[in-house]
Amino acid sequence: MKSTTIGNVSIEWLGHAGFILRGQKTVIYIDPYAVPDEIGPEDEADIILLTHEHFDHCDPASIRAVRGSMTTTLIPEKMSLEFKGDARRIIEGDELTGDLAIKGVNIEVVPSYNLNKPNHPRGEGVGYIVELEDIRIYHAGDSDLIPEMAEIHADVVLLPISADFTMSEEEAAEAAITIGPKVAIPMHYGLVEGTDADPQKFKELINAKDPNIEVIIL
Repeated sequence: MKSTTIGNVSIEWLGHAGFILRGQKTVIYIDPYAVPDEIGPEDEADIILLTHEHFDHCDPASIRAVRGSMTTTLIPEKMSLEFKGDARRIIEGDELTGDLAIKGVNIEVVPSYNLNKPNHPRGEGVGYIVELEDIRIYHAGDSDLIPEMAEIHADVVLLPISADFTMSEEEAAEAAITIGPKVAIPMHYGLVEGTDADPQKFKELINAKDPNIEVIIL
């Protein structure tokens, strides 16, 4: 796994759209997929966030590998997969903040959908903004460049760049520039068939228009 540290948060890329966010006391997985064998008991999830039901985002084997008896799992309402334990159905627009925060972590559920592709209709999946150790991290899910991104406020953005199913490198760069984070990290490329993309191109497009955004390729 490749990782970077921003403030007091470690961001580890599992590959594809899978990430581990580690705070000082909290471990959060987003779309765990192809979880490596070296995952141990200390890597057990406090929270799992799933964006949608496609196999490369909702991988039952990976979820079982990291989910413990005390794990809270957030699941889009239209997902058919059933979970035991603390599993909560969510929809875009939900704000699990303040008194509703999950284990002290503020989580906002935001839209994620395709505009001109059939793969991800609106309402079937979501994106997330996670506030961990005062760092706001936006995971876009499998999304195109949608109008709602103009309303996103985040320090770190995790953006898909494989054009067949999500934004292209150009669209993802435009999304980053629109949001204006401190850090942009490309994802959803290179592991699954049909997700070829060039993260270096994504970086160069952003750097040409907004050198204040640091692009980290994991």
